[in-house]
Amino acid sequence: MYQVLDITASALTAQRIRMEVAAENIANAESTRGGPGGGAYRRKQVVLAAGESPDYANPVTGGTTNASGTEGVVVLGVEEDQSPLPQVYDPNHPDANADGYVSYPNVYVPIEMADMLAAGRAYEAAVAAMKAARDGDALTLDLLR
Repeated sequence: MYQVLDITASALTAQRIRMEVAAENIANAESTRGGPGGGAYRRKQVVLAAGESPDYANPVTGGTTNASGTEGVVVLGVEEDQSPLPQVYDPNHPDANADGYVSYPNVYVPIEMADMLAAGRAYEAAVAAMKAARDGDALTLDLLR
């Protein structure tokens, strides 16, 4: 009975993390100094998998999620997209290199918005599954009375 709730709860957590990471990407879409080593910010992506979830460190909040033995969606981590950074010629920009080019983040807001929309829809689907499981449990209890 609780396994369905555990699975849908893991999906809710995964989709929430996806939405948080997409929001961070959008917030840094123009950051030329937010990345490692002071360089341009790099787009982040959430890595998900299906399976049994051990306790893991929440990559967004820095806390620990206790999910031992729970089957469902596992957040493996958040990785930086290693695709090339767009180069824009702007010799007057304070972050321009010797040739006058500025490295901008590899974040494209329309893609991030689409990812947020997909994560929101998946979140809604998990909520609907959770409600259906709860309603089914309530019907079972009513039949047992």
